[in-house]
Amino acid sequence: MRSVPQWVLFSSFSAPVLLVGGWAVSGQLQGPAYDPASATISILASDGAGGYWVMTSALVALGACHVVTACGLRPAAPAGRVALAGGGLSAMLLALFPAPSSGGSFSHGVVVAVGFSLLAVWPVMAVRRATPALRTGARRRADDGPRAAVPPWGLRPGPSVTAAALMWLGGAWFLLALFVLDAAGAAERVLTFAQSFWPLVVVLSCVRDNGRPA
Repeated sequence: MRSVPQWVLFSSFSAPVLLVGGWAVSGQLQGPAYDPASATISILASDGAGGYWVMTSALVALGACHVVTACGLRPAAPAGRVALAGGGLSAMLLALFPAPSSGGSFSHGVVVAVGFSLLAVWPVMAVRRATPALRTGARRRADDGPRAAVPPWGLRPGPSVTAAALMWLGGAWFLLALFVLDAAGAAERVLTFAQSFWPLVVVLSCVRDNGRPA
């Protein structure tokens, strides 16, 4: 299994920190009228918002972190890396398609939906499976070189499918909170944090796997 560069650990760790720091600082700049439980993060990055540049910069940096992580996450399947990078690019595009100060925006909604979908499917698309020899317990001859490594925990089917399923359930919860429960802000924060945190989980599992003896 190919190793993960150390700079991928930095980019994957920075993503959730930038997201949480962005909404915390911009929320303070927005003032007491902003309710983080019911108001979405997009409001913080909307035109005319008090923390517009803070939240927008945080989203662009978050997206860049996902792109960097995708480039260096070599143990993951290529399709998953492309999906992760696409999710990062969608976050960066939000700077070009911000939410309006009031009402809705079709272009903003499309970018958000595409970004969420890519980040919700990338765990499954990144899955790596053990080789047939390892699944059957067969041994390779000594002159064939070292045995192939079992995929890192974060790239195995079980954890990856579970993570993706929870993200889709989180998306359903967000829609319910947006249109029925008036708690869209809380739901969106849980969901976006989970999507920004999962790449770090995968990278950490790869780093741990790299440290194991062959």
